[in-house]
Amino acid sequence: MEELQTALQAHGLSLSSFPDKGRSLVAAKDFYPGEVIISQEPYVCVPNNSLTELRCDGCFSKSNLKKCAGCHVVWYCGSLCQKLEWKLHRLECQALAKLDKRRRKSVTPTIRMMVKLYLRRKLQNENVIPVTAFDNYSLVEALVSHMLDIDENQLVLYAQMANLVNLILQFPDVDIKEIAENFSKFACNAHTICDSELRPLGTGLYPVVSIINHSCLPNAVLVFEGRLAVVRAVQHIPKDYEVSISYVETAASTVTRQKTLKEQYLFTCTCARCNKVGQYDDIQESAILEGYRCRDNGCSGFLLRESDEKGFVCQKCGLTRSKEEIRKIVTDIKALSEKALKSISSGNPQEAVVLYKNIENLQKEVFHPFSISLMRTREKLLEILMQLEEWKEALTVCKSTIPVYERVYPGYHPLLGLQYYSCGKLEWLLGETDDAIKTFTKAVDILRITHGTNTPFIKELLMKLEEARAEASFKLLSREDS
Repeated sequence: MEELQTALQAHGLSLSSFPDKGRSLVAAKDFYPGEVIISQEPYVCVPNNSLTELRCDGCFSKSNLKKCAGCHVVWYCGSLCQKLEWKLHRLECQALAKLDKRRRKSVTPTIRMMVKLYLRRKLQNENVIPVTAFDNYSLVEALVSHMLDIDENQLVLYAQMANLVNLILQFPDVDIKEIAENFSKFACNAHTICDSELRPLGTGLYPVVSIINHSCLPNAVLVFEGRLAVVRAVQHIPKDYEVSISYVETAASTVTRQKTLKEQYLFTCTCARCNKVGQYDDIQESAILEGYRCRDNGCSGFLLRESDEKGFVCQKCGLTRSKEEIRKIVTDIKALSEKALKSISSGNPQEAVVLYKNIENLQKEVFHPFSISLMRTREKLLEILMQLEEWKEALTVCKSTIPVYERVYPGYHPLLGLQYYSCGKLEWLLGETDDAIKTFTKAVDILRITHGTNTPFIKELLMKLEEARAEASFKLLSREDS
């Protein structure tokens, strides 16, 4: 790993190891908000193609797609992407073309990524694809797999997937156990590739970025510029401090975050936020985010179970709510949620809007105003209203989510910036130019840190802000002239 350590030093980083975390990336200089800490192209990646959605294998776009005539599995948007991918896909295409139609349908994106992993290793061994400090198979070998922590059912699944990969590759020197272990490495180390608005496009393996450890209070953020993974500082990171990103949704209680991390990444987080578990502040925050509210509308208190577990008592005013009352409301919410999902899947968004409004009203009865569940319902409602082009109502819902976002996300979180951006676009569309300028400005203040200042996405946002300012100036001059 000396070559990697030397390459990292050129980026102001060093590779360290901690007893409770393993390998870590540590700042060898000061990093400041918005500064790129490290970027990396994927060792391998695939679009998340499905029966209902297809993307180009090169750029992940959805337009002008044509199926590869050889394998009938991979799609490209044009000759440029096809040529850029050809060195690797030539071998993959030959392997996939040998499969019968039934087996070809079993080739999921994850299977394809594993096939591409071994083909890339082969091409690098043959010097067809160059090897660099940031781009070599030894980095994949160094990734943790947590094989000893995986249950038997998962191991069986990995073995079955490994057999399919082996059948596709037909490499005599490839070990089935090694393939299965690499599937476990994918589960712990692969990243979801997203667009600038954090919508998932595909999956990629970034072995150097994967060295960065998790924190529920991260000092950096991972975003993607096309397929390039870019890690930027979101706060000042002094020299000799560890760089951290968040692996999971941080808008959750400590118990929920810990559960997700344990199930998906097989470790227990010991960050400053998680170390507060069980303390009064953490109990209060968890109850507000995921628990129940006081039945007195004028009280901002949170509920905890009574010692006899017959009900819940407000920790502020002492009022109790019966377990039966809460159970009935929660049951009604669940039933309406199932109906709403059916309405969406059957192509009836208008009915879904009515159902989600009913869900929202029931949630307001039982959940705290800053409830994550209530926030998610409003997000779904906003998405449908946007699809229906109900702009005015969409703006009202979008504005209702902002206070919750401001509470559950740190100041420089991309999701907060993107929600400001959505709100600003709706305000501008509806002629609320002055409000749009304020909201766009808030979005810019966050997204220039998380996304940089030279990406097409940020340039488009800055252009919208300037256009809104010009429009406001024109309106002001028009009023003065009249």
